Amino acid sequence: MQALHRVLDPAAPATITENICALAVMTKAPRAGQVKTRLAPPLSLEEAAQLNICFLRDTAMAIAKACGANARGVGVYTPIGAEAAYIDILPRDFDLLPQRGHGFGERLAFAAADLFQCGFTSVCLIDSDSPTVAADVYAKAVELLSKPGDRVVLGPSDDGGYYLIGLKRNRPELFERIDWSTERVLEQTEQRARELDLEVGPLPTGYDVDDAATLRRLCNELLSRQTTPDIAPNTRKFLAELTAQKKL
Repeated sequence: MQALHRVLDPAAPATITENICALAVMTKAPRAGQVKTRLAPPLSLEEAAQLNICFLRDTAMAIAKACGANARGVGVYTPIGAEAAYIDILPRDFDLLPQRGHGFGERLAFAAADLFQCGFTSVCLIDSDSPTVAADVYAKAVELLSKPGDRVVLGPSDDGGYYLIGLKRNRPELFERIDWSTERVLEQTEQRARELDLEVGPLPTGYDVDDAATLRRLCNELLSRQTTPDIAPNTRKFLAELTAQKKL
């Protein structure tokens, strides 16, 4: 049986000793009734959890393709004790890092701080709701963060948020005074960056899948072959099966 992933401990001496960027996906253990509940209906709670697993696998696959020698995949997870849930979801060479904090902004800020404390020289925090973001987008984020000069890298979502935020230094101010889960998140984050005199490196716009409307959009995109087969293959297969069963 595959072993558990290594769990990083920010309180221990730094375990990342090379010039490595963390490509860190924020994730909640994919249990029915606790993830993707806004997709039920049209999905059942169990189907919504299975779709979440597909999203995680596809996002992790894209991250793994982008890693190379200067980046590493990390699952920033909750709750503590759910480590075994990721054995057959995340690639073997991914690390895990427990989430801490209460609100969404706190969890992002603590995740960034903890990853820097572990020894990463740059950090990208990535959502688990955007399975169609391609590997070259993550590779571009790593490239931008490797350039001289301090900056923040943002992957905009078309709902006014972002699917990725990349940092070269711990910047908790970027997560303060933000109206989370609103269309103002990206704009307010860019304002925080300007206040800190940070250059903003833009990435292509993506979208989150978190309700029935965006699920229909995802189905149209994947099942009508608007994307190449290497984009979200696990999600594509699962949605095709649901459509064949007339559940979508």
